[in-house]
Amino acid sequence: MLQVYNTLTAKKEEFKPLTEGKVKMYVCGVTVYDFCHIGHARSSTVFDVIRRYFLYKGYEVTFVKNFTDIDDKIIKRSNENNIFWKDLTKQFIDEHDADMDALNILRPDHTPKATDYIPNMIKMCETLMEKGFAYESNGDIYYRVQKFDDYGKLSNRKLEDMMAGARIEVNDNKENPFDFVLWKASKPGEPSWDSPWGKGRPGWHIECSVMSEDILGLPFDIHGGGRDLIFPHHENEIAQSEAACGCEFSRYWIHNGFVNVNQEKMSKSLGNFFTIRTVLDEFNAEIVRYFLLTTHYRSSLDFSQDHLLEAEKSLDRIYTMLDEINRFNAGKKGTDVSAEAENTAKVFMEKFVSAMDDDFNTPEVLAALFEAVREFNRLLAAKPEKNSFETLKESCTKVFKTVADVLGIITYTPQQWFRLNLSIPEDELKTAIDQRAQAKKDKDFAKADEIRNGLKDKGIELLDTIEGTIYRAKKIRNL
Repeated sequence: MLQVYNTLTAKKEEFKPLTEGKVKMYVCGVTVYDFCHIGHARSSTVFDVIRRYFLYKGYEVTFVKNFTDIDDKIIKRSNENNIFWKDLTKQFIDEHDADMDALNILRPDHTPKATDYIPNMIKMCETLMEKGFAYESNGDIYYRVQKFDDYGKLSNRKLEDMMAGARIEVNDNKENPFDFVLWKASKPGEPSWDSPWGKGRPGWHIECSVMSEDILGLPFDIHGGGRDLIFPHHENEIAQSEAACGCEFSRYWIHNGFVNVNQEKMSKSLGNFFTIRTVLDEFNAEIVRYFLLTTHYRSSLDFSQDHLLEAEKSLDRIYTMLDEINRFNAGKKGTDVSAEAENTAKVFMEKFVSAMDDDFNTPEVLAALFEAVREFNRLLAAKPEKNSFETLKESCTKVFKTVADVLGIITYTPQQWFRLNLSIPEDELKTAIDQRAQAKKDKDFAKADEIRNGLKDKGIELLDTIEGTIYRAKKIRNL
């Protein structure tokens, strides 16, 4: 039974889709004016794994993730760089997609842009005004928060308490300081669209309400995003959508925790943020993705180079085990490990489903994976005979196919993985290996050791096997 933590009820609940066998899911995307950072990588990876698990469970998933392609930051950046705002947003949509592809994030089924839905937003404003939930003031349209009885239900806040303790800048256009903007009157030089209230552009919150309803219909199953979006963004989405349609907006609300650097939330304002591009210059994307899954998605994640190095070592251990299985030469005689191999896979699959059914607990999955790796290593060390070795390989394949399909890691072959960080051309390496082999043949062991140590200094480990000398390359890091 799949249990999901619902922010709306502040507890785990059994997941029951609105339509049997189908999941409709909307996740708030990025504002496209700059490169994505590790916080975006975390949110994208979290919801990618959730989506993948629903697919693994046999659901038909409709996954929507939007682009906010008009807002104050976009206008400011386009003016600073003297670039047309549409060209700016197109550039960073492309950059976003390149980062997500690198992280093995499945492309969404729908990627709506806010500016493609302006007529729908105007229509929602009109509906809310007709129902008394919104009003016009000097070309701006505001939402009356006091009119919506359930305002604050997602963030577990009461409007009267917020109003009592708040310090909010006075705005003469608003009836209430907590009223939020649905439509902004345009300023000189800003992008704008025609509306019944004059030229203007949409507020942030209404974008997601309109796009999710148009693509998924209301209600839908899951709305997701970072924890920082609970209030005011998601709270305001609920207020708008439920007031306009008179029905429930989303059944389940899922939010991932912050990424912290030195116990502080990563943010551009603090200057402690890292773009995905910067991190990928130093670490392979699979290392980053693995690291992002080592902490439960609802918990804060402490980002550091040390943690990435730990993730790299973990992946090296896994790929080393897979490499040794691939290279093992089973004979007719040996140990029968068939039953133990099948049981290792069975135990892992049971723990995998149990952990993922418990609110997508990826750290527990990784712990179970390393238990399986230790068992597979032990069984390989027992030198299995040929038939049971085939069972061992099949069991191992079953485990790692599941991991690749759902967690999106262990997607390389061991040979590919250990070639990623090759610091010299492969033909140069082959020449060195051949020279070492000749030195050993000539009993010039000093020269053979010199070649081995020289390659080791370049991050290349040589291993002598029955089939000949093989290598595993690891990245040399100047830390």
